[in-house]
Amino acid sequence: MKILVTGASGWIGSALVRECIAAGHQVIGLARSETSAAVLTDLGATAIRGTIDDLDTLHQTASQADGVVHLAFKHDIAFSGGFADAATADRRAIETIGEALAGSGRPFVLASGLLGLAPGRVVTERDGHGSAPEGTPSGPALRLANAEYTLALAARNVRSSIVRISPTAHGSGDKGFMAALVDIARRQGVAGYIGDGSNRWPAVHRLDTAHLFRLALEKAPAGATLHAVADEGVPIRAIAEVIGRHLHLPVVSIAPENAIAHFAWLGGFIGMDSPASSSLTRDLLGWQPTHPGLIADLDEGHYFTNGNGRTAEE
Repeated sequence: MKILVTGASGWIGSALVRECIAAGHQVIGLARSETSAAVLTDLGATAIRGTIDDLDTLHQTASQADGVVHLAFKHDIAFSGGFADAATADRRAIETIGEALAGSGRPFVLASGLLGLAPGRVVTERDGHGSAPEGTPSGPALRLANAEYTLALAARNVRSSIVRISPTAHGSGDKGFMAALVDIARRQGVAGYIGDGSNRWPAVHRLDTAHLFRLALEKAPAGATLHAVADEGVPIRAIAEVIGRHLHLPVVSIAPENAIAHFAWLGGFIGMDSPASSSLTRDLLGWQPTHPGLIADLDEGHYFTNGNGRTAEE
């Protein structure tokens, strides 16, 4: 297949490009800079200059593709107070891709999230659907609405599916939540967790995530919700203990009211209890994670070296 991937030079995207090319697919990546274009060329993909705001480019390229994976999201804007603007831009891109693929039966796979979807219980692929919240959605609810819109494209003969990614898609080179926690521990002089630290986050290795996206592209049925989850729920205290051991720092509890002061932008997330299952995904697609779990990956030590970098993603 000839596949369009947005966010193709990013953390998950670059792994997906390698995965798809190794499986015999041709990849076209949307690149917002010359640096990103060079990364894609080095990976063996064809780079098309543009961003998710370039709707004409997006429509034309999607129309000529055999399938689309939409990974790009304006995380820099979202996490600096502009989540609604980022989600609105994402919605325009999704609508544009949907129009390009409507009536074709071709696949469209959207990246979505899991954190906070149903706090306090194990989330399954059946959760998070149904009626929209009352009033005008805002913040993360807008991104959830975008995922539901994507699934609804199945009624327009698009083989649409969503992959909900664990909040930490970890691995060597990660600059996401886990790398941020390590940096915070270094700055604060302690490895912290909220309360008793028993709240759980799901986790998945970056390469297992890329493999799931390829399987979704190739064979997920229309309207499928998939979970990129290897570890159902890792207690945040267990993560702090590994960080403390590697950095030789004390491991301490942070009071909930001090979360923002200690963890900065992560303070709004780190106390969430948000475990998730991927049993239905594994049964549907035969996906089986094969790479190290989060604690084992942290213990490999690469999060505690200076070379833990990656390319930027939309």
